[in-house]
Amino acid sequence: MDGISVEVLLYGPLARYGGEPENAVCASRKIELPRGSRLRDVLKIVDLPSEERGVTFINGHLSAMPGLQPDLDRLLAEGDRIAFFHLKSMWPFQYRHGAALDPALQGATDRPFHARTDTPKDSQHQ
Repeated sequence: MDGISVEVLLYGPLARYGGEPENAVCASRKIELPRGSRLRDVLKIVDLPSEERGVTFINGHLSAMPGLQPDLDRLLAEGDRIAFFHLKSMWPFQYRHGAALDPALQGATDRPFHARTDTPKDSQHQ
């Protein structure tokens, strides 16, 4: 098979998708993929529903956050390291001063945020 090998790290309750018992803190898997594979292919192989993951890092770059997952179609390369954290996991200590953003996430966050201009009636002060 003309393919690539990636390392997948699963933290917190997601460790069960790496074959570890429920009480495991972390699991690591090496996965062989055909060239041209994307992050969504990894999720399918480990049987991890995308909505169960919280922050995701690819090669140390933040690629997804809860509710913002533009990385599903990210093309993977030989030796990539993918770390999936559970929705309830705390921000990893090594990124306490911030994290570099994956280009897909950078593009998703470059879009303007729209502020609400009307005020719901139940929140108005009388």
